[in-house]
Amino acid sequence: MKKSVRYLATGGVVAALYVALTAAFAPISFGFTQFRISEVLVLLPVLTPAAIPGVAIGCFLSNLLFGGLGPIDVIFGTLATLLGALGTRWLRKLAPLAPLPPIVLNALIVGTYLVYLLPQPVAPTPYWESMLAVAIGEIVVLYLLGLPLIYLLMRIDARHRLFPQD
Repeated sequence: MKKSVRYLATGGVVAALYVALTAAFAPISFGFTQFRISEVLVLLPVLTPAAIPGVAIGCFLSNLLFGGLGPIDVIFGTLATLLGALGTRWLRKLAPLAPLPPIVLNALIVGTYLVYLLPQPVAPTPYWESMLAVAIGEIVVLYLLGLPLIYLLMRIDARHRLFPQD
């Protein structure tokens, strides 16, 4: 399937924004409880499918350049974001539910491997605590920042102004 230049450019801009936001907020973007501000962009598939590869590539580059947790985080963190963005696109007509796929998938996928990759206190962190910590960070970012952003963009009709012909 041939993609338009606009589609590719939109995905590239989303990827660049994801990397820039992750870098700008790096101190709170990584760890068990992470408030990755760049995750607000995972809701953009509500407006355009071009955001799906954009957030996936942005997450890949962010984890590769700034994450420091190695290939597991780069591969599976990117997978969680990609699947979350696909789920967001699937729920695009139900905007209040659109944040749920990224929240659940990041909690399950990222929360599982962080137990192994991050330094542990005296006793290992149980999986459920790690998953809960990741979920809390996603809930805060996506419902307090991401969903209001999507509603604002919908209100100004950004789908047609910023993303025509998608």
